[in-house]
Amino acid sequence: YLPRFDTVRARLGLHATQAMPMSPSVVVPMLVVLLAGGMIALQAPTNVLLAKAGGSPVLAALISFAVGTAALFAVWLASGHRPGLAPFVGLPWYAWIGGAYGAIYVGIAAYAAPRIGLASLITIGVAGQIAMAMWLDHHGAFGLPRAPISIARLVGAALVVAGVVLVRRG
Repeated sequence: YLPRFDTVRARLGLHATQAMPMSPSVVVPMLVVLLAGGMIALQAPTNVLLAKAGGSPVLAALISFAVGTAALFAVWLASGHRPGLAPFVGLPWYAWIGGAYGAIYVGIAAYAAPRIGLASLITIGVAGQIAMAMWLDHHGAFGLPRAPISIARLVGAALVVAGVVLVRRG
């Protein structure tokens, strides 16, 4: 006996309304995110070089963020967008600390990459990102659309954890 495909989909929490069309409006952002993910993999070893030269992963993170800030400032100047400070006045305190999360990650990555390897760093980091993203989606945190944790999402997260184990075992 084999269950019907629609029965399996329902048990896994996959519904037809959740299907993502593969139009250019979806594919292009996915490709851009793929490129950005590759850049994260490049960032860690370059920061390791900075950490070794300066003797500190914190200094490496500081230099990395200073260069990133300068690059973003140049892009912002080129964009011509100047909203002023008014839109930012009423924001809650936690809207201001997003950069701190990135700074912590960059410092930890500069410390951990030479000790556990780049592939382990990235896969373990992705596992952490998926766990946090699922929790945030489930609760609709920060105004995100709610996406309850389902069996399908848990299976996906478990597969990522399995990937971490396989990458670590080499």
